This record gives sequence, C-alpha cells and structure tokens, in this order.
Amino acid sequence: MTKTLKRHFYFILGGLFFLTGLLGVVLPILPTTPFMILATACFAKSSPRFHQALLHNRWIGEDLRRWEKNRTMQRVTKRRATWVIGMTFTLSIGALWGSLGLQLMLVSIALLLLFFLWRVAE
Repeated sequence: MTKTLKRHFYFILGGLFFLTGLLGVVLPILPTTPFMILATACFAKSSPRFHQALLHNRWIGEDLRRWEKNRTMQRVTKRRATWVIGMTFTLSIGALWGSLGLQLMLVSIALLLLFFLWRVAE
C-alpha cells in the first residue's frame, strides 16, 4: 500500500471510529472510550491535526493522553464509566420489561464491559 493510500485509509477509519464513539454517548450498547482510543490511534497515523484535536478535547483529551502515554485510566474515570454503564443499561433493561432473553443479554454485556473496564491499570 502506498504511503498516501495508507494515510487516507487510517483517516477514514479514524473518522468512522470517532462517529461510532459519538453514537456511544447516547446508545448504551456502544462504549465511547474504546472507539475514541481507536480514532486517536488512526489519526496519529493519518492526521496530526485531528490527533491533536482529540488529545486536547476538554471532555476526553486528558483520558486519551493518559492512555496514549502509559495505557492507564484514572480511578475516577472508571467510576464515572461504571455509573454511566449502570444507568444506561438499567434504563434499557427496564424498557425491555417482559423480554427476559434480551434483558439477560444486556446484563451480560454490561458485566463484560465492567469486567474489561476494571482490568485496565490505574
């Protein structure tokens, strides 16, 4: 693959991950942080401007810089993410009252997300 083609590929991929991360803000089944981390990695290879924009974003920039530097996450960030996961999944499970299979699936996904979240080093 040529250098220009690679840059375009990573730029498009970074954009897709970024948009998916934005969807994750409102949809409980899509986690925001992993998609933003992937977007940051793609933009690091394709667009220094977008990479820096993500790293200096007032909402997620500090967490992305910490992740990029030493692959860790603050405990307070983990607590906030746990709270958001708990609230959004509780609302979703409540909205599916009577659909036991779907409720169990959502509980399983939430537990899996929490498991991986709390395995990240601090």
